[in-house]
Amino acid sequence: MDISIYFEPLNLEELADNEQSASSRLHSTTRIFSESNGFPDLEGVQLAIIGVNEDRAALENKGCAHGSSVVRKHFYTLYSHWNNVEIADLGNIISGHSIDDTYFAIKDVVAYLLENNIIPLIIGGSQDLTYANYLAYEDIGRVINIAAVDPIFDLGHDEHELNSRSYLSRIILHQPNFLFNFTNIGYQTYLVNPDAVNLMKNLYFDTNRLGNVKANLQEAEPMVRNADILSIDVSAIKHADSPGTAYTFPNGFNGEELCQICRYAGMSDKLTSIGFYEYNPAFDEKDQTANLLAQMMWYFIDGFANRQDDRPELNKENYIRFIVKSEDLNEDLVFLKSKKTDRWWLEVSVNNETNTKYRRHQFVPCSYPDYQAAMKHEIPDRWWKVQQKLM
Repeated sequence: MDISIYFEPLNLEELADNEQSASSRLHSTTRIFSESNGFPDLEGVQLAIIGVNEDRAALENKGCAHGSSVVRKHFYTLYSHWNNVEIADLGNIISGHSIDDTYFAIKDVVAYLLENNIIPLIIGGSQDLTYANYLAYEDIGRVINIAAVDPIFDLGHDEHELNSRSYLSRIILHQPNFLFNFTNIGYQTYLVNPDAVNLMKNLYFDTNRLGNVKANLQEAEPMVRNADILSIDVSAIKHADSPGTAYTFPNGFNGEELCQICRYAGMSDKLTSIGFYEYNPAFDEKDQTANLLAQMMWYFIDGFANRQDDRPELNKENYIRFIVKSEDLNEDLVFLKSKKTDRWWLEVSVNNETNTKYRRHQFVPCSYPDYQAAMKHEIPDRWWKVQQKLM
């Protein structure tokens, strides 16, 4: 399959000046699609940057289609500190005649990259592009988890309308359904309808209020580690740190916290795609948000460079097994602690019929506090929710 037909090349002169051409800058270490260089050879590539200049389904944030070039300008000034990471920039996906054509192109490209063990970094565009990213996993037949850093749930009001504020409803209702779990990281309660909160609970999805996540940012690590897709809405970052979107709010994550979450995502051996959405240069002050997004991408790559092939479903011998007796359950709680990274998982038992389909999801990322709670006879919420879905 030739995915180059979906892309338009980048102008190298717009990405870097002479000073930025130092051999250790990302501009020099990345295989970039340009008129002079041609489409990059993907042999050995591990990460692929994709720009999507699409905002036809953006609500009140028209102009976010023009953000990828600004983000790249700052990204390519940063220094590479990794000898073990091969990155390609595939350019920008050519906008289709209709928005569905653009979705189709994203789906095809992402599916191809996933099948070749290449992780796409998508620079949007509006957050409805997460739906197109999700469709790629349907193409390869993989049941997945999605995590979104977002101040709201993006459920919308009309189940038939797909836009940046309703993409999650479209994913939930899509048939056949390949979504196992959805995790929201950092919703702001006063922006969310109480009915939406109840719906998320009834679906056994994970919702995490902004204050709770900020109070203990380390707990965001297992949230991200459980995801195959991470979708980031820049409106989740407070206006003082990120003014570059129409949806800015006075409260939210700060820049350092989002960089840490991106590093967690990069370190996760399960996560296979990430998207940065809703950046609109028309609202950006001195390219502050573009600079931050470039650094968030850098931290994701830094996390990726430090992956440890840490997946208990592949080799249980690399894990210490802790069995906690439970007075309230008919079975014991089984915790696994990695000998490589000291990270924790909960093992949820499944029957033989569902074992093949959901094997990737029976090992639930958790934290040491979850183990401590279990020792006090408190059943972790993470275990309950996965158990309900596997019943």
